Amino acid sequence: MAAQLRELRSRIKATKSIGKITKAMELIATARITKARAKVAASRPYADEITKVLSALAGAAANLDHPLLVERPAPKRAAVLVVTSDKGQCGGYNSNVLKATEELLALLRDEGKEADVYVTGSKGLNYYRFRGRPVAGSWTGFSDQPGYRDAVETAETLVESFNAGAGGEGGVDEIHVVYTEFVSMLTQRPVAKRVAPLEVEYSEGEDEKPAGLLPSYEFEPSADKLLAALLPKYINTRLYAALLESAASELAARRTAMKAASDNANELVGNLTREMNQARQAQITQEISEIVGGANALTAAGSDD
Repeated sequence: MAAQLRELRSRIKATKSIGKITKAMELIATARITKARAKVAASRPYADEITKVLSALAGAAANLDHPLLVERPAPKRAAVLVVTSDKGQCGGYNSNVLKATEELLALLRDEGKEADVYVTGSKGLNYYRFRGRPVAGSWTGFSDQPGYRDAVETAETLVESFNAGAGGEGGVDEIHVVYTEFVSMLTQRPVAKRVAPLEVEYSEGEDEKPAGLLPSYEFEPSADKLLAALLPKYINTRLYAALLESAASELAARRTAMKAASDNANELVGNLTREMNQARQAQITQEISEIVGGANALTAAGSDD
């Protein structure tokens, strides 16, 4: 009985320690997600303005034959960027985005296209390495706090591969990105989007144009040259937005997972405490029974004398 009590006390102590760790991680994720959501909101005005400028340039350009805008005949190879986390303890965040990636890869294979996988985040990189599957490029260390420079580095690699074309070494005809879209604190949705060849997207809706007239510009140098210079930056913006959305989703998923773990730890501590109290009560009852039995035996022995 004493051994059982020691074991229960040890389990309660260990569970409380784990609960403190998960509670701390929950609080850290809660604090960081506010900043992550603020960054997402702060990036939207820039994305809206560059979209308007690109729309004006596209209207003023003499031709729209830039490689990033033109569909290539019979595309054979695609680059797929998978955005995962560097750390764990975030529930099904990574498994959901990897599942969406596998569905996209299967779709590309059905279309007769080969795929080069690029990964951000240690979890996705370890996923493919463990299975012995090749990774064309990887970036780690910034999943929960991405910077614009990280997006630029990633985008430059992908655009360089796209410009090389499927005929060149490491070249591709399409670029896709799979990331997790932040919907709310409780809902994060994995999505797959093609970013090249691209179509300018509007924040008000996929099929809607911004309200009002486009601003009137005088272009110097020509609209064609400016369009060629801004299109790679537009891809940088889209990838940066995807990284910010993924960061907010990762923190929200980690907060939810750690809250559930803390609640489970508290519930387990309560169950173990009740079990320990029952064991202590049983031990006390047994000791009382032994004392009463011993006293009765002594009384009976005295009566016989």
